[in-house]
Amino acid sequence: MANPGFFQRQAHARRNTGLLVVLFLTAVILITLAVCLVGYALTRSDTSYLPFHTWLLSSHGLVTAVALVLLVGIGSLIRWVDLAGGGSRVAKMVGARLIEPDTRDPEERKLRNIVEEMAIASGVSVPELYVMDQETGINAFVAGYPPGEAVMVVTHGALTHLSRDELQGVVGHEFSHIFNGDMRLNVRLISLLAGILMIGQIGHFLLRAGFYSGARSRGNRDGRAQALIGLMGLALMIIGYVGVFFGRLIQAAVSRQREMLADASSVQFTRNPEGIGGALFKIGMKGGYLDTTSHASDMNHMCFGESARMKFTSLLASHPPVDERINAIQPGLLARLRSRLRDTEPDSALRQRPTESASTRVGDLVNQVVEPARGSLGGNRFSPVRSSLAAGTGENTATLSKRVGTVTPQSEAFAAHLLQQLPSTFRSLLYTRAGAIQLCYGLLIRELPGQQQQEWLTLIPEHSLLGPKATLLDKLLPTLARLGDSARFPVLELAMPALRKLDPDERQQLISNVQKLVAADKRVNLFELALTTFLNRHLGAGAEEIIPVKYRNYRQVLPAISRVLSLFARAGSDSSEQARQLYRQAMVGFGSGTEQDAEQKVSMRQLSEALHMLSRLSPLLKPGIIDACGYCISHDGKVDVKEYELMRLVADQLDCPMPPL
Repeated sequence: MANPGFFQRQAHARRNTGLLVVLFLTAVILITLAVCLVGYALTRSDTSYLPFHTWLLSSHGLVTAVALVLLVGIGSLIRWVDLAGGGSRVAKMVGARLIEPDTRDPEERKLRNIVEEMAIASGVSVPELYVMDQETGINAFVAGYPPGEAVMVVTHGALTHLSRDELQGVVGHEFSHIFNGDMRLNVRLISLLAGILMIGQIGHFLLRAGFYSGARSRGNRDGRAQALIGLMGLALMIIGYVGVFFGRLIQAAVSRQREMLADASSVQFTRNPEGIGGALFKIGMKGGYLDTTSHASDMNHMCFGESARMKFTSLLASHPPVDERINAIQPGLLARLRSRLRDTEPDSALRQRPTESASTRVGDLVNQVVEPARGSLGGNRFSPVRSSLAAGTGENTATLSKRVGTVTPQSEAFAAHLLQQLPSTFRSLLYTRAGAIQLCYGLLIRELPGQQQQEWLTLIPEHSLLGPKATLLDKLLPTLARLGDSARFPVLELAMPALRKLDPDERQQLISNVQKLVAADKRVNLFELALTTFLNRHLGAGAEEIIPVKYRNYRQVLPAISRVLSLFARAGSDSSEQARQLYRQAMVGFGSGTEQDAEQKVSMRQLSEALHMLSRLSPLLKPGIIDACGYCISHDGKVDVKEYELMRLVADQLDCPMPPL
């Protein structure tokens, strides 16, 4: 199936959200009218047989309608607060265990290596990893309202039954959900259904209370009142659960579409259809149901495969049939997988083990089904800016928007090579809060002479956690010097899970300490600008906020575009004349720019304001900004590290994951 680009997927996700809101409001209106109709039927003797529309506008009707709407809203809000508080809360809700970064378990190390490679290659922070130890089925999901707070949860069955290539296919599928905004969509779906479900639950409670009290009541009047309560409860239960049923129909339809898109994206990321195909094939044979958590049905549309056994499967299934998904990935793939499975075990061998359980046989056989050869990394140069333009592939680097939210062979090779170059001690330090903090300091002082390093570090206040630590810096700085500039942002991405564990006051103090180091030489270079902006975006007040769309044409943000492109024009040129020419060419399609605009000085505050304004553009307008910036830095046929970091700064502020070029 055709796989749309990152920005098209983002726009589609927003449209889906809008459609869901409309459908939900429609459902609430219909449910409210149904409940009011029940109330009217039960109380009309007391209102002299008023017409329904008159009763609806009376105090009885208005109170009933308002109470119901508030009930649904409160139920949805409670569930939303519970789920939007972070992916770790969802992981703990289903009984998952955090995989420690320094785990010694070989299966968990395999998963961590795959996830870290994918994160570096795609330009996003590494998500925290959890495992459901008691789940033998093959499944996985990502959770977290903002992408920066995402966690990935896998079952023990996925770790033990999937090969590396298959597990990589599953990880690519889940990364697609992160890029496409599906996590926010999932949280909204669960929250909306929770509000409607509350009506059915209250009805069930009233039904039980009515019949229980009615059985104990002896008076005619009391008995009639209790019967009315029971009937009201029965009506509410029916209305609530019917509403949930139709809500799940909508949920399932949206989910099936997103799952097919994520499958296609996984193939795009890994360039190995047999990886995810083999994982789906094993799910079809072994199953992926979550049997140890009561939240399996709630999580169904979030998981890689079906997590709960559903009635009316054809209607309520959150995923297309496994066979259909495999054939959509690559025609004929299902037949090849079945053929390989038959070839691994002759009929005679099958007949010799009639007492062996099907589940055991599957676990032994399927691991042998798909083992495609992995490419060598030996021929790849260690640089995050080994652009296609420079590599002579014929692809124009200026069209950087096509790279956003994806993984290229070059970026994947760079990620794998980088992880191989990291000493175990250095890598372990990145997983701790103290080590991640010292990394931020080390990135700013690594090129300074030893004496000057000490002078700069004295600017940072003493603190048990946030103060400078000479012993840790001595372990970090040699490796940073050896890796060079190209590794600065990738290693920072590895350290982000540890930095997010800081409390709000510690985050603010870290940002303040970094700003003191940046200001020490009374000038700000591009990396310092990118680093401070990155930390503010992901650790500052309001970090990872979902920025709403405000601007739907370029005219509304033309001053911001002019400021950003003037900065890029100067960064990508060697002379003032060349900068002016680049600026004029980059502004084509946005509006005319003057020479004064091209030469305007842009302060850090002005750049921050401009990027904040551009971040509120419609998703379909952001590619033009990315490509114009890409044109400025790649017009000479190459992109150096400093230009990449500037490009990374802009992309990050626009919520566009930028892979190494």
